[in-house]
Amino acid sequence: MIKTTNRRIILSAFVSPVSEKDQSNSHPQFPQPKFDLLQPLRQWLDELEIQNRKLAKFIAKLIPAQCPFERDVMLFGRKIAHIPPMCKLNPLYDQFVGLRFRALCYLVDKCGEDIQSYC
Repeated sequence: MIKTTNRRIILSAFVSPVSEKDQSNSHPQFPQPKFDLLQPLRQWLDELEIQNRKLAKFIAKLIPAQCPFERDVMLFGRKIAHIPPMCKLNPLYDQFVGLRFRALCYLVDKCGEDIQSYC
């Protein structure tokens, strides 16, 4: 119920009260997984520091800037299908992208190297 200077407005039909229980469990229909088997590997990749020029170059070359699987399928000069990027299906995609970014930043900031060839 909202009190105004003139009238009371009742919004119970439009607004449901939020309890602490509702706030803690925002998506009850999608239960959170109890144990993530890849979490230790994710954490290790996120905490990996680049401190070597050779390693930074290797990572920058190894991890592609764009998904290598995305492409257009052409037949007689006409596009008949498009294969979407499937890299985001990789459960470690964000960690690999972050690792490549840190490697490129190391090459630029610490080594003063031009990274144009890696893009």
